[in-house]
Amino acid sequence: MLRNSALARAAERTPYWPVLTHPLLRRILPGIGVSALGGGMSSVAVSWLAISLAPADQRAVWVTAAVTAYVLPGTLGVLVFGRLLNGRSGAQLAGWDAILRAVALAAIPLLHMAGALDVLLYVVLLGVSSLFSAWGKAGRYTMLSELLPREHHLAGNAVVNVMLELSTVVGPLLAALVIEHGGPEHVLGLVALSFAVLAATYRFAVPADHRTSRVEAGASRSEGLRAIVRDPALLGLLLLSFGFFLFFGPSTVAIPIHVVEDLGAPASVLAGFYTAFGVGAVAGALLAGYLRRVPLLPATTVIILGFGGALAGIGLGPPVIVSWVCFGLCGLFWGPFPATTTALFQRSADPGSLPQVLAARGALTGMASPLGAMAATPLLIALGAQGVLLVSGLTLLGLGVTALTWAALTRTGRAPSTDPARRER
Repeated sequence: MLRNSALARAAERTPYWPVLTHPLLRRILPGIGVSALGGGMSSVAVSWLAISLAPADQRAVWVTAAVTAYVLPGTLGVLVFGRLLNGRSGAQLAGWDAILRAVALAAIPLLHMAGALDVLLYVVLLGVSSLFSAWGKAGRYTMLSELLPREHHLAGNAVVNVMLELSTVVGPLLAALVIEHGGPEHVLGLVALSFAVLAATYRFAVPADHRTSRVEAGASRSEGLRAIVRDPALLGLLLLSFGFFLFFGPSTVAIPIHVVEDLGAPASVLAGFYTAFGVGAVAGALLAGYLRRVPLLPATTVIILGFGGALAGIGLGPPVIVSWVCFGLCGLFWGPFPATTTALFQRSADPGSLPQVLAARGALTGMASPLGAMAATPLLIALGAQGVLLVSGLTLLGLGVTALTWAALTRTGRAPSTDPARRER
């Protein structure tokens, strides 16, 4: 009894307690967790089904197309559906994204069973499923900012991020089991089911008055981007996030090439890299909530510096165990990054335009990693995989130093702000 009461008191002292006990969020978070697990499973199934559907001599092309189609159309969706989705509440945006995901992904196993699914139709369905993805992500974090007071935004973001990071560890393992006993199309059927659960959660767990729009309507399709450009703080945050994903992008391609060509190692070594990153990311995401009393902009810059230093360490060619530790440190530094950067946007953006701002941010940063991955091919030819990892880490270090310098220069000679939101940055 004493132990249970002590654990309860310890839990109540964590920054996550107000989030986990919030009367609405405790009904919504399980649905987000189920869909996060589905997202983790899709990371394996999307490429695996493309491999099975594509001609043997075109597999690389179609795998790239499938992975890209599952991400990039969200950028197009921000522009095309901006006027339609503008002025919706966070729960509405997230719910509509979940509905589209569920319907489009459910069509894949059904068509496969009917013998009517070819690789082109498969890629098209993946693209359709992701059209609202940037709006859905924006809606999720807008909903958190609508339901939670400012001081709990970071903890709320961190709780969601912990679920997402856990799904990257558990989801691929579950997907592999389903593929072994069924096929990748069955995994995508389960992913569709997970999004259906999320859509039902937003529809039935969120009261009608919380699904009503509380944000501005009638803005243009590009209002989110315009709001970012008008605010130097938001523009700086966007450039910082874009640069992080862009400069990390080449290493996502270089890591497996490094394992195969530089180390001559089996797939188990590559799995060790990803496992180390996943464990570090979960730990980092758990730590994010405790940064609430730390100025988030300097903390985010330190995160980029730490990530870049650890990645550059792999590029120096240490033994495998040390490389695993370095990539685990990358995960540890990555863990808080989504929560802190989102909290900075939540604090800096006008509440009336927050969904549009977050959607524009998601659309632009969503392009950065694919652009970085595309740059990997010429870099690999010129530098080799180990060289790419070193350069990627060094450019991230340069980005962090530049951000620190810019922050110092902008603060020089400026009177202390009386705006609490600005002081918290």
